[in-house]
Amino acid sequence: MEAPKPWRWRLAQALEIRWWKRYLSPKDPAEYAAWKTAYWTDFLEKIGLPVPSGARILDAGCGPAGIFSVLEKNNRTEALDPLLDDYERELPHFSRKKYPDIRFWTQPLETFAPQRPFDRVFCLNAINHVSDLERCLRVLAECTDPNGGLLVLSTDTHRWPLAKWVFRLLPGDALHPHQHSLADYEELLARAGLTVQKKILLQKETIFEYWALVCSRSR
Repeated sequence: MEAPKPWRWRLAQALEIRWWKRYLSPKDPAEYAAWKTAYWTDFLEKIGLPVPSGARILDAGCGPAGIFSVLEKNNRTEALDPLLDDYERELPHFSRKKYPDIRFWTQPLETFAPQRPFDRVFCLNAINHVSDLERCLRVLAECTDPNGGLLVLSTDTHRWPLAKWVFRLLPGDALHPHQHSLADYEELLARAGLTVQKKILLQKETIFEYWALVCSRSR
């Protein structure tokens, strides 16, 4: 499966913080936090996957308002994103001080080495932003406890082969260096040692579908 050119990932990272600044600048931080809480609560209901109390949880590619922000404090939650320092410096909507119970990691997913596996791993709206997709899926597999742990991965997928080819050829979606179909992702997940247990279609548009995939790690 063709990997994106390195310059596309560097461009995507530069555009990501600019996108967040433009998107959040007109939004009141408290109102946005309340809206995001409702968004993540609805997401968890739609995927039908309760988070057990006291679970070890990883929010990979968390952004400034990831699912970490709504999880119970008695969970042992870690959150990872290479742009966390930029978010905290440039966005009033994110501060580590608001989440003293969460351990944050400012690093790419490619370099993350878990000390022990997690009961729940979330990688939401992030996997098509990474540099080395196959490496990141292997890391997500390593992070998922083979004894009942689950990975929840959500991403936009291409509906039409021609559109996927065009988006790969041209920077029509510069924020996302990876352009794949649902079948592509299922193949890549299997290659990384992950089994898709459930697929939930969350949104359908003209070019893309937005899916959540609940996966277990192969023993």
